[in-house]
Amino acid sequence: MIMDMKNIAVLASGRGTNFQAIIDGVDSGLIKGRICCLITDNPSAYSIERAEKAGIPVKVIDFSSFGDRTDYNSALCRGMEETGADLFVLAGYMRLLDDDTVRQFPGKMINIHPALLPSFKGLHAHKQAIEYGVKISGCTVHFVDEEMDHGAIIAQSPVPVMDDDTEDSLAERILKEEHKALQRSVALFCEDLLRIENRKVKILSAKKD
Repeated sequence: MIMDMKNIAVLASGRGTNFQAIIDGVDSGLIKGRICCLITDNPSAYSIERAEKAGIPVKVIDFSSFGDRTDYNSALCRGMEETGADLFVLAGYMRLLDDDTVRQFPGKMINIHPALLPSFKGLHAHKQAIEYGVKISGCTVHFVDEEMDHGAIIAQSPVPVMDDDTEDSLAERILKEEHKALQRSVALFCEDLLRIENRKVKILSAKKD
């Protein structure tokens, strides 16, 4: 049985290297899906150029053009609905989604975080890891729920922390693992191989046609 190809919408605020990793994964055939839209809150984001180069439609929902967070969240939720996406990937999207938006798309949103959750949630995860003195950090791909950096974990990749690491040097090494972990996680979702049971994500065996 051949599955319908999944539609993927990516939310990104900045340069979009994780967005590019998804584009590359689709182009290589690793990810059996299509990217139907980039959504960004930043009209100057370099991720827009990446989308245009790949022929991907872009929705700019500029946070600064709204009177308050409630209006922005409403516009964002409408924009997400309009894409008709099966999966929403938060790939360096720098705004917290409100609870109503998260509940609108249960089990359909994943996020990449540059630390081994549940450690070092929120911003400046690399700085947190270095200051705490951990020997191993890394990245986590997880489903999104109403709490920040809290949802069920799909994949994690460890990265050693060196004695002379700076935030930038650690971030650079973790970013390479982010790209691979995110590609794998999106690929698994698109092949219907992820199940959430009692907060744990189970990876199913690949289906045969």
